[in-house]
Amino acid sequence: MLLTVTPNPSLDRTYEIPAIERGGVLRATAERMDPGGKGVNVSRAVAAAGHRTVAVLPLGGAPGALVADLLAGQGIEVARVPVAGATRSNIALAEPDGTLTKINAPGPELTAAESESLLSTIRSHAGSAAWIACCGSLPRGLGADWYAELVARVHRAGTRIALDTSGPSLLAALRERPDVVKPNAEELGQAVGRPLATVGDAVKAAEELRGQGAGAVLASLGADGQLLVSAAGTYFGFARVAAVRSNVGAGDASLAGFLAAGGDGAGALAAAVAHGAAAVQLPGSVMPSPADLEPSAVTVTTDVPLDRPLTEPVP
Repeated sequence: MLLTVTPNPSLDRTYEIPAIERGGVLRATAERMDPGGKGVNVSRAVAAAGHRTVAVLPLGGAPGALVADLLAGQGIEVARVPVAGATRSNIALAEPDGTLTKINAPGPELTAAESESLLSTIRSHAGSAAWIACCGSLPRGLGADWYAELVARVHRAGTRIALDTSGPSLLAALRERPDVVKPNAEELGQAVGRPLATVGDAVKAAEELRGQGAGAVLASLGADGQLLVSAAGTYFGFARVAAVRSNVGAGDASLAGFLAAGGDGAGALAAAVAHGAAAVQLPGSVMPSPADLEPSAVTVTTDVPLDRPLTEPVP
């Protein structure tokens, strides 16, 4: 069983439009409504692969109830932590060329009691989980060290933890030695405080995060592929993609594939790349099923192209 934690979940509405016209009336050609949040997406991808997953979520108001209903309809167990504030609603506008414009609401402010209830709920489910994936930004009311406290409690329960967050909360959590951290290129550059221009720059940055406490670093480099830097070595993976339709949740699908494949080594990285490549070819935040995966399109190697410039360098 894979347990996911999403401290700031959402109800996501995605509209496909011909183009954005400021001040005009935009007519959508298609629309979707999905339960949202990075950990939620990981659970959705795990469930789509036929594995059991439990999503721990602070939920409030009508949007929160709808998120729980949508997840239940996808076969995902929800460990609901009631909160007074309403769960946030986000909007994404997807254009035919793959450009995505997102409006993310701030979400509710959690009280100290709600924060402790969330931590206690996670702890009560930790013992039966093979992995715990803790993902996304923290809601108002939770300090930057909240993830660090969570990692410490999970490790005391003897469970492995993967952390997908950024900024001060990522840096604070490193001291508690999370088993895996999953930054994208921008988050990786922010964590080390310098620009990343090449794949080699990203490798060095990942090595620094390991030096600060991360057991392994699974780094998404967008169109350039993915890196896995761990005690076992450094691997580089990439896949052929025919066309990008939406990159919403692609990193979350990658993390789901990685953990479902064991969370370590070349095989897990190959699964991560396959899931991410499949996700970007699907609409909105649809998570890939096994039928969507193309393992033959994936290449994983220890011959890392250190001098290759990043398509989107981190300033």
